Amino acid sequence: MALSDRLKQRPNGVSQPGSMEATPEAYLALKGELHRRVVDKLEVKTLQALQPERLREELRELLGSAVAAARAPLNQPERERMVQELLDELTGLGPLEALLRDDTISDILVNGSRTAYVERAGKLEPTAIRFDDDDHLMRVINRIVSRVGRRVDETSPMVDARLPDGSRVNAIIPPLSIDGPALSIRRFGVTALRARDLVTVGSATPAAMAFLGACVRARTNILISGGTGSGKTTLLNVLSSFIPENERVITIEDSAELKMQQPHVVRLETRPPNIEGKGEITARELVRNCLRMRPDRIVVGEVRASEVLDMLQAMNTGHEGSMTTVHANSSRDALSRLDAMVGMAGLPLTDAAIRQIISRAVHVVVQLNRGADGRRRVTSVAEITGSEGAVITMQEIYRFDQRGVDAIGRVQGEIVPTGIRARILDRIQRAGVDVAAMERELGGAP
Repeated sequence: MALSDRLKQRPNGVSQPGSMEATPEAYLALKGELHRRVVDKLEVKTLQALQPERLREELRELLGSAVAAARAPLNQPERERMVQELLDELTGLGPLEALLRDDTISDILVNGSRTAYVERAGKLEPTAIRFDDDDHLMRVINRIVSRVGRRVDETSPMVDARLPDGSRVNAIIPPLSIDGPALSIRRFGVTALRARDLVTVGSATPAAMAFLGACVRARTNILISGGTGSGKTTLLNVLSSFIPENERVITIEDSAELKMQQPHVVRLETRPPNIEGKGEITARELVRNCLRMRPDRIVVGEVRASEVLDMLQAMNTGHEGSMTTVHANSSRDALSRLDAMVGMAGLPLTDAAIRQIISRAVHVVVQLNRGADGRRRVTSVAEITGSEGAVITMQEIYRFDQRGVDAIGRVQGEIVPTGIRARILDRIQRAGVDVAAMERELGGAP
């Protein structure tokens, strides 16, 4: 039976909303009432059985009769808009769907039910989307987290999750979030970026990207460092494209978002504790377990705690060519953070021993920063050369040279070689990697 026929059998009578143009609140009131009627009267099985296009047709028919009965002054574009919004409520993520369809948006930031911002080209801007109330926003949040087997409530008011397209989701709710639920979505492109794409947008030069690609092919261990939103995961995805297709790669993440481009990939994801506080699986446990899975390379989405010790030990014991990311403002700060996280493992190691482990495990540190113009760039490529006592020694191979800012606020400059010959070039040559040929492929000098 058609959706409209089902509802025609029920008592109808949509309240008179008044002029849509004069009072936008009336438009929302009408939409809310229609939405409640559909949810209240339509069986869940019927809703699940309908394909989106079929449901859209049914809703259009329902709205035609309902709006006519209410004598609501909606024109055709407004009716089409209401159909789409109702469809989003019933089968998607409500007001968020319009933002998720916009490929120019990289971040969606919802600060309670009445305020939302988006990021485009590195710049924040307000958006007009609104939720009916905090309960409406909570329903959308629960719809997101339940898809990946997670939960958010007063006993567990923070949660990390992901959307089907790999976008990263974080939600925090009252009592921790004072002004209502807060939702943050970090979006990733549907098509994985390649090294040439980063060169094209100016994130790195062909020479710097060719050097990093050669490091990956030569099985060096790479640490990618940067602040929040600086592009660490994007660069990790790009560098992973240089891994040969005949190698077995195991990824470990808190929320799966990496898009590896090899055919032989095993993806592992941590698990939070259940409502009784049991069943948690940490990143450290996954790192230990993956060593029994015969990996050629291990890729950890981000190291945050004691799992870094197991990761470093894996790098030192036959799993070279592994990669991970860390939050830090500089290459030197990244090493300090590794030092602190190794200490979280609780082993009686001296400072000199910890730094020796780090210097032997990590070969290259790549620093990323987001400039004042919102663009994400590689700003430093440094090579670890060893340790002297309790000091890790390193030398910078590439450095970002900023020449100034143009009239519209764009940072001018590029990453340039420092003139220091990297020791790791000998390893790259022994691996038979042609750095010059890779640079030419990326659009560098002939």
